[in-house]
Amino acid sequence: MIDRLVVNPAILGGKPVIKGTRISVEFVLELLASGVSEDEILSDYRHLSREDIKACLEYAAHALKNEIIVDLETAVA
Repeated sequence: MIDRLVVNPAILGGKPVIKGTRISVEFVLELLASGVSEDEILSDYRHLSREDIKACLEYAAHALKNEIIVDLETAVA
């Protein structure tokens, strides 16, 4: 499913985006984290699909697999 995402240095400074859009994985994750439902995202961004949202979640999960654990209180401060 990650094949739905692309990285191009000419688009949003190389952040991963949903293929064919300028909508970043980060943006989709921020929407979900702030309580916006998948249905609301799909209604607001009609060119996206559920598979696009799932690809963003899969990307985030994969990216965190080998990350160093950071104390959240320190990271947010």
